[in-house]
Order: sequence, then C-alpha cells, then structure tokens
Amino acid sequence: MHYAELNQAWAELTQPGAPFEIATIQVRGAPIRSFKNAPPNVRALWLSTAAFADRDYLVYGDDRITYAEAHAQVASIANWLFAQGVRPGDRVAIAMRNYPEWMLIYWACACTGVAAVGMNAWWTAPEMAYGLTDSTPKVLFADAERIARLDEQPGMLGDARLVAVRTPQTPPGATAWAEVLAQGGALPEVAIDPEDDLCIFYTSGTTGFPKGAQLTHRSCVSNLMNMMFAGQVSTLATQRATGVTPDPDVAAPIPVTLVTTPLFHVTANNCGAYATTAAGGKMVLMYRWDAGEALKLIERERCTSASGVPVMARELITHPDFAKYDTSSLLSVGGGGAQLQPDLVDKIDKAVASARPNTGYGMTETSGIITSISGDFFVDKPASCGRAMPTFETKVVGDDGQILGPGQPGELWVRGASVIKGYINRAEATAESITDGWLHTGDVAYLDEEGFIYLVDRKKDMVLRGGENIYCAEVESTIHQHPAIAECCVFGVPDDRLGEEVAAAIVLRPGEALTADAIRDHCIALIARHKAPRYIWILDQPIPRNANGKFLKRELRETLVITEAA
Repeated sequence: MHYAELNQAWAELTQPGAPFEIATIQVRGAPIRSFKNAPPNVRALWLSTAAFADRDYLVYGDDRITYAEAHAQVASIANWLFAQGVRPGDRVAIAMRNYPEWMLIYWACACTGVAAVGMNAWWTAPEMAYGLTDSTPKVLFADAERIARLDEQPGMLGDARLVAVRTPQTPPGATAWAEVLAQGGALPEVAIDPEDDLCIFYTSGTTGFPKGAQLTHRSCVSNLMNMMFAGQVSTLATQRATGVTPDPDVAAPIPVTLVTTPLFHVTANNCGAYATTAAGGKMVLMYRWDAGEALKLIERERCTSASGVPVMARELITHPDFAKYDTSSLLSVGGGGAQLQPDLVDKIDKAVASARPNTGYGMTETSGIITSISGDFFVDKPASCGRAMPTFETKVVGDDGQILGPGQPGELWVRGASVIKGYINRAEATAESITDGWLHTGDVAYLDEEGFIYLVDRKKDMVLRGGENIYCAEVESTIHQHPAIAECCVFGVPDDRLGEEVAAAIVLRPGEALTADAIRDHCIALIARHKAPRYIWILDQPIPRNANGKFLKRELRETLVITEAA
C-alpha cells in the first residue's frame, strides 16, 4: 500500500494555511488539538446550507422537504420555542422514530443555543421517565408510540410541554405539530459559545442508569471536520499513488445518504446527517431497517452511501434480491457502531462494483468518529479501524498506567476537540472517564507501525449487540428487581448476525420456580426489549466467583453452551 502518499497528503492538508490546519487550544484546563478554521458553532453550519435552497433535503416515504422548506420550518420551531419561554442553556427532548421532524427540531435547537436531548426510541416507560427526570427538558416532542408510553406513567412529563408529532389526533393538553410550524418568522439571533451544550445523548450506564453525555458545539463541529478530512485525505492519497486525477469538468456527485440507524445516536446524527447536510445532500429516512426496502430506496433515490452497523451491510449485499436492483449509484458501503468483520470488507468490495468499503470507530463520548478507514487502505488492513483523526492525540495505556508501544495491547485513551464536556448530573462518572482531557475509551487496542488502530477487546463490562452498547450491570440490576432471583450474571455471547447477544446465568431463591420467558417478560417491562437476555441459563449451583467475589464471566461463556440455553 501507498502509506508514503497517505503521510504526504495528511501533512499537506493539516499544515499551516491548509484547510485542516491544527491549532492547540485550552479547553477546560487541558491542551486540546482543534481545527483552526472550524466554524464557531453548529448554527453557522446550518445557516450555510441556505445556499442549497432548491435541493431535496429530507425524504421519508412520499414526503419530500427541500432545504428552503427546512429552513423555514426550523425558524418556525425556534420561534415557537422562544414563545414558550425556552432560552439558550435550556433543554428540549425529542422522542420519536427517524421522521423528518427529528432533524428539523434538532437544527432549531442547535441554532438557538438550546440543547436537544435525543431520547432512545426503544426505551420503555420507566426508562423514558428516568431520562425526562434526569434531563429536565422544557419541551418534549414525541410521536404516537412514545406518547403511549407517557400514558403508562402520566407523571413522567413533569412541567415539560408536550408537542404531538405524527399522531392521529392531538392528545389533551398537548400542542399540535401544525401549531408549531404556524409560528413563522425569521430565525432569532442568538450568540452561541463553542463550549455550550449542543445535545445530550444517552449512553447505557455501568451502574444500571443511562448517562447523559454533553456534546458541545465545538465537539460536533470538530467531528464533522474530521469526517471531511477523512474523505479528502483518502482521495488525495489515492490520486497521488495512482496518478489518476478527477476530470475538473465533471462535478462530484451530490451525496444521497440512506439513514439506517436511529438519529438519537452519533452514527446517524453526527456522522450521517452532519456530513450530508454540510454538502447539501439528501437524507433518505427509513421507518425501520429492512434490507429489501433499503434496496428499493437506493435504486429510487440514487443513494451514494448506505451506512449502518455491520449487520445491515451484510444483509444488504447478501439479500436474495440484491442483483435485481440498480445499486450503481453507491460509492460507499459500511458504517460504524461495531467493527466490520474482515470477511465483510472483502464481500462489500466485490459485491458493489461502484462502491468501496468504509468504517469509522468512535463513541458517543467523542461526538462521532475517532478513526476512519476506507477504500484500498481498508482492503489492505481489514482488521484495522484506521488512523486517529488529526484532532486526536492517542495513547495505549497498560494496567499499571504505563504508555505502551506499537503492537502492545492496552486501553486506548484519546484527547481532542471532539471529546464531550462530561455527563450531566454525573460529576464522579465524568472524573472517572476523563483525566486532563484524556478520555478512557474502555476499549483494548494496539497501534501498528503506521499508526493504524486495531481493536482487540473491551475493558468495559458491556455487550455490543448490533451496534448498541448494553451494559451488563444495567441488565443485572433489572433482573435483580424480581423477588425470585438470588444471583444473576449477564454477559455477551457471539452471534453471527448481531455480533453479540445478551445472555444471563441465573440462580433462583430456595423454593422459587421461574421460567426463562417469565424472566424476559420481567426485563422487557423495565428496559428496552433489545437489552433483555436472549439466552438464559437457570442454574442449580451458585455462580462461580474468583477470590475477590467477582463472577467468572469468561469461564461462564466457555462452559455454558448456547444450545443448552432456554
């Protein structure tokens, strides 16, 4: 591979005077690498897209919204929020599927200094109640499914005002979406600092409760520029290596992104939506993931990228009707949320003649990507997740705190402008996760001689199911709420489709009888369905522990065979 050309392109794009020039600034008392030419806030990004007025922006089913229409609606939403007394520094929650309204509300918040709280649409009523209590939004925008959950616990709304979106009728006491859009007016003038909270995205909690990560205007703008850099450096390095340059008379295609993952995650929002919007592209939204429907949309809308979690890419290219649809518009297939398996990298490269495989490794806590890799570099290093982007410093740290060299696995720490401010209402969790600006990723990794990162394990007690982080402690806490449970140990087991599935070993109290289905039903009533254990063993012996009293999870995984599970 042409790593000399990659290094040359990298240096050229980040040198003084270049578009991606790097500067070191002080943020919260730590030296942070940042893009010198970054927009000051996300409001500036949104305002710049007014130039794409006549282009299609959001497509959902038969609904089609242009950039001009989106700007008018964003201004109406912002003015309505101000009319309700919402001000910069306040929070507004969004609880709905990937409807166009999700993005419009998000941009309205971003342009007025209000933090958008992305509520997980899979949350149960108790989880929604927790999120609303924790984030204290002034307004909740919710669709019919989420409003039904509000009805299960009517008090959870508190003092927040409810706006009903895409409901057959407006519930009593709620505001209709049409009333919000009728507000009209120009976007209000607001001063926004780069360190102001832009949004609150929840991550599964190690102690049984989700944590609200504070993503700032600086961190989200930095992530966008990292993504732009990743595309340009790969293109420039390939051109230098092959000697092939694009025809200046042929315009680059306008991006058309098939959005396959939820907008309350950084994968779809900070990576997919930001990059597409900044380039004046089109976002094609799906009600839920379905590979067959995705193929229809790719052909109909001429999508240039289809990104999601690895299982989506695999199901897309292996769908029995794949060859029946025109996918020649695709330029990239891949995504994030989990590592693309090496065999999938090769399959993507061969299945779609016009597209190249790509992936990025990142976290909610880094507002999006830490690394990116695509094209020939990905094919050459399919087990790697790429190099860290220019705004990141990286180090691999051993258990004794020593910094490790190339090829030596340890916990990956990163520092840069994309790292979150912290967790709301969680000073201790923030202090545990971020040291002098360094984020402890909880991932075990090593670097090779070219600086490419390889993920080898997770330090956190977590299951990664289809790109969703599920903390074992949260599931264990839920199971223990059942009075018949004496002990339980939750862990991940391999799954061909989703990467991992949730499993639980359980010991009942003396004299109790309980089925696996009853345990699942108990979990589903309290936490999102995807967190409930698929595999359950009910043991007649205590769960093995080490000398410190901790469960021996690795031994459990090795001794309990999935086919024996209930």
